[in-house]
Parts: sequence; structure tokens; C-alpha cells
Amino acid sequence: MNKLPSLTPITSQWMKQIKDDFHLLNDLVANYGSPINLINPSLMKDNYQSYQEVLESFGLKYQVFFARKANKCQAYVLKAHQEGMGIDTASLEEYIQCLELGLPANQLIITAAIKNENLLRRAVKEGSLIIIDNEDECAQIQRIAKDQNKKALVAFRLSGFQSANGEKLYSRFGFDISDFIRFVDDSLLRYDSLEYRGLHFHLDGYSMDDRGAALESCLAVVDVLEAKGLKTEFIDIGGGLLTQYLENEQEWEVFWSQLTRALQGEIPPITFGNNGLGLRFEHDQVVGKRQTYPFWNTCAKGKFLQNILSYQTSKGERIGDAISKRGIELRLEPGRSLLDQTGMTVAKVAFRKKDSRGDWLIGLEMNMSQLMSGSADFLLDPWVVYREKQSDSKSVGVYFTGAYCLERDVILKRKIELHQLPEVGDMVVFPNTAGYMMHFFESSAHLFPLASNLIYDESKGLQQDAFVEDDSLAHK
Repeated sequence: MNKLPSLTPITSQWMKQIKDDFHLLNDLVANYGSPINLINPSLMKDNYQSYQEVLESFGLKYQVFFARKANKCQAYVLKAHQEGMGIDTASLEEYIQCLELGLPANQLIITAAIKNENLLRRAVKEGSLIIIDNEDECAQIQRIAKDQNKKALVAFRLSGFQSANGEKLYSRFGFDISDFIRFVDDSLLRYDSLEYRGLHFHLDGYSMDDRGAALESCLAVVDVLEAKGLKTEFIDIGGGLLTQYLENEQEWEVFWSQLTRALQGEIPPITFGNNGLGLRFEHDQVVGKRQTYPFWNTCAKGKFLQNILSYQTSKGERIGDAISKRGIELRLEPGRSLLDQTGMTVAKVAFRKKDSRGDWLIGLEMNMSQLMSGSADFLLDPWVVYREKQSDSKSVGVYFTGAYCLERDVILKRKIELHQLPEVGDMVVFPNTAGYMMHFFESSAHLFPLASNLIYDESKGLQQDAFVEDDSLAHK
């Protein structure tokens, strides 16, 4: 067998300790079912500090909001609040749960793509900030605020910015920036129950220059609004700040090189069905665009933010300095990056078989929705935790498959090289899955139960009672 490329993940010490304990994992799965998500919120503090250090180096007023949609565990909400962060909520259910956990309404913002009547009524009543996307929302919030005889706190999401290279950036969210001032002139004064607080944007992709350019465009809008008597307290740049997942850049480049060769037929497939993960072979060449997250990158977390704030404006100053001088608060809404190193997913091996192509399929007691995001694949090597290690075993390439009655229910599209074929009852551990992988698309199709989310208390050591179900936190 040709050696398959590895993609070695960065992993924290607590993950390594747990994955080396087969009996602990076996007991947890026996008690809670497969798969389970193991959660350690304590590492959120380090991730948050990465941003704080940069923001404070620019002398900025700032507020960081944890993007709750990245993971549904309540433990993360409580930890974020403990560290001084606010929470970005994207649904009525997320919002109400935060209130029930005891978070103050002024530390919650609502950025939901669809803001139904009940969500808006509750947000206006509690006094939480609402990010407005369109004029229909303005009218609805105005009516609700009038009914409650209150002022609704609002900010406006903008889109349609010019990119750093002059291209107009498309988004289905927000007011097009070129139309926003006309809206302010023609319509905004009619909405006298809306209390303007700031501007917001969220850019797709990971361009730091585009975010810097968008900030400069927002400052121009701030000036126009100020001339009309509207004071901007903050600009919110949303999320999409990169996370670094992999140890080795060379492995990343080798993987894509090998995938290209496989698509060209030069070597056997290294993905299920020779899936190109966005690339394809046409007319004797590989075309297309990678549809995976940039699991290897050089500008994660604070460094990513540092580069945004160092963007040179048309006046030759850093955009971070321009914002700081005006006394405008900078806000951001990280999700994935705040959850870096805080969670992993464990599943039990149900079967092994060879398919008609001669590939080993390792069936797991989980399904693809329990390790799925917008990325075409989760490009990290998992760990197999064997009940019994064999000294005379031979390496083998395998695909991990799931429980849905779908041909495409393949947990990882990559073929993974193992030093030993797993046995029924062995455990497979997927590291660093907390950000968007565990819950974003999780489904209970076939009436499969959702995975249990177990919060780990490191102070209790490697034993079962160090883990409690996240659902129990609401009742403490």
C-alpha cells in the first residue's frame, strides 16, 4: 500500500491524557452511548486572551461576543460570561437559554438571520441589542417597541463592501452600503422607537484586507451619520477569525499534492470515491477550488485580528488607530476560534468490512451529521484507541462510515492509515471538534438520539465522576 498522507492535529494535554485511557472511554460510552462529546471549557480563557492582547495594544475600547451557534453546550456560555465576554445569539432558543442561565440582557446580542416575532418581542422587552438586516425588520421592531412603550436598541448590518482589490463583495445579509445612507435619509427617522447604537458586518471567507477595507468604509458611514445627529458607539466586525488546527505545513501541502495526483489517476484514491473536496479533473487538468476550511494557516486568532487592525487606510494610518482615536468601541464575534482545543468526539467501532473496491470500511456508532460543518471534510487525523494492541500488526488504510442509510454517510472522506485494523468495540477519537463540528448540522434522523455532551472537570482527574452532562448545568 502506498503510504497515505497524514494531517497531524495540534492537541492539548487533556485530550492526550483521555485518549490514552481506553477503559475510561469505554465506560463513558457504555453509560452515555456513542458518540459522546467531551468538553473542557477552561481553554476558552487562553483563546480570549489572544484577542484581548491585540485589542489592548491598540488602545481600543472593545467587547468580544462568543458566537453561540458554534456549539450548543451551555458550559461554553457560562465560561464566556465568567471571562467577561458577551454572547451572540442566533435564535429565540439560544437567547432564552442564556437568560435562564442568568446572563444579563445587556450582554446578549441578536444576530439571527430570521428574527421571528417572539424573538423580537422578548429582545425588546429585555433590552438586548438587535442587529437589523433589512427594512422589514425595522418596521416590525418599531411596531413591537411601540406596543411595549419602549425604545429598541439596534445596530445595522452592512454589506456590499468593496474588497481590497476593488470587487464588490456579495452577501445576502444586511443593507447594501451604497444604499444605506439613502435609507437613513428617506426612512430611518420614521422609526422613532429605534435607538441607534452602531454598525455591524460579517464577511464570508478569511480575507484580512477585506475586513480592514470594510472597517474603513464603516468609518466613512460613521461620519455621515454623525452629521445627521446619529452617534455610532461601536463597529462590530462579526466572526470568521481563523483557527490553526494542524502541526505541520508540509503535511498540508503533501495532502493536496497527493489528492491532485489521485484525481489525475497517477496514484490510487486517497479519498472516498476519489472525492476532490472541491477539485475535479477535467480536460486533462485539475480545476476547481478547495471547499475545505484552511486547517493549516499562519494567521490564527490574535494574529489574524492584528493584521486586520494594521490595515493601512487611504490616509496612511492603521485602521485600528483610526478607530481608537475616535473612541469607537470595536466588537467581534468569534465562535470556532474561542472553542479551539476545548472539545473532542468519541465513537465506538461497530464493524469492519471490505467493500467491492477492496477498501476497509470501519462502521462507527455515529452518523455524518455529528462531525459536519460547511467544510467538505474534517481534515484532521483521528486517534484509534485499541482495547488490545497487536505487536505484529500491519498498517492498513480505512474509511470511517456512519449509521445513516445513505451511501454518502462517510464520517471522514479521507482514507486514514492506521498501524492496526480496529476491532469491534475499539474507540475512535476525533480531536478539536467543538467549533461547528459537533452540533451545527447534528440531526436525529432514524430517531437516533443526539450525542451526549460531557463537561470535564480536570481537577477530578481521569475518572467517570469528572464528567457531567451539559444539560444538567441548567438545573444547578
